[in-house]
Amino acid sequence: QVQLVESGGGLVQAGGSLRLSCAASGSIFSINAMRWYRQVPGNERELVATITRGGSTNHADSVKGRFTISRDNAKNTVYLQMNSLKPEDTAVYYCRADVTKYVPAGYRSLEVWGQGTLVTVSS
Repeated sequence: QVQLVESGGGLVQAGGSLRLSCAASGSIFSINAMRWYRQVPGNERELVATITRGGSTNHADSVKGRFTISRDNAKNTVYLQMNSLKPEDTAVYYCRADVTKYVPAGYRSLEVWGQGTLVTVSS
């Protein structure tokens, strides 16, 4: 069993900052790409940022210059530093990890999602 647990969401005023964390646990052999998504009710889930195991990053145009994705491989954790928050950043934020896990026959690759954490930005 592999789980992702997110934390760090909450209510913040426009212009403020939040830092989201997402920690993976379980029978993990390795974690490849890690991503943050966000979703507003009624809308499709939007990819916010991606980071490879080697640390290469990509951010959506809507958050470039304001959000920064990072990771700590030793802790199996990915972060999303969110600065200069805007009301339109309000959403449930989800992390996703591409994990290779141990199984009795060897290894198995799978996609794991966190439960989501709500970020609300007031104007």
